[in-house]
Amino acid sequence: MFLHGGLLHFGGNMLYLWIFGDNVEDRMGHDRFLVFYLLCGATAAAVQMLASPHSRVPMVGASGAIAGVLGAYLVMFPRSRVLTLVPIVFFVQIVEIPALVLLGIWFLFQLVLGLGSLSATSASDVGGVAFWAHTGGFVAGMLLVSVFKRRERDRVEWWGA
Repeated sequence: MFLHGGLLHFGGNMLYLWIFGDNVEDRMGHDRFLVFYLLCGATAAAVQMLASPHSRVPMVGASGAIAGVLGAYLVMFPRSRVLTLVPIVFFVQIVEIPALVLLGIWFLFQLVLGLGSLSATSASDVGGVAFWAHTGGFVAGMLLVSVFKRRERDRVEWWGA
């Protein structure tokens, strides 16, 4: 979870963590979020290993753990609107998309590509992407969020601090 395949890989993961992670961490608290994040990452790696037990390609990156954060965000903030870059031919539009739609499409995309990877004969057939780690982390995040989310009365709001 702490190694990446390059600066773009690292930057992409950190962008998703920055966009979605701060809200999830606010609802869980720092310590709970850290444990949640690590559990999602470990679950993601386990799901990828189960889906591709004979792979000799190393898994690198925080994508599975961050996918868990996305799953938690979907459960906690389904109606939140996310500013998203949408390329339309040669133009790029910035639009607000509900988290339910954006993350739902992202998850379905990962699931479809994961299913396609099951018939791949080598890692190069799927570009070396651990799609099952993404889907496993996402589902883990959706399931674990209720365990790690603080109750409303336990949360402390700091106004102006």
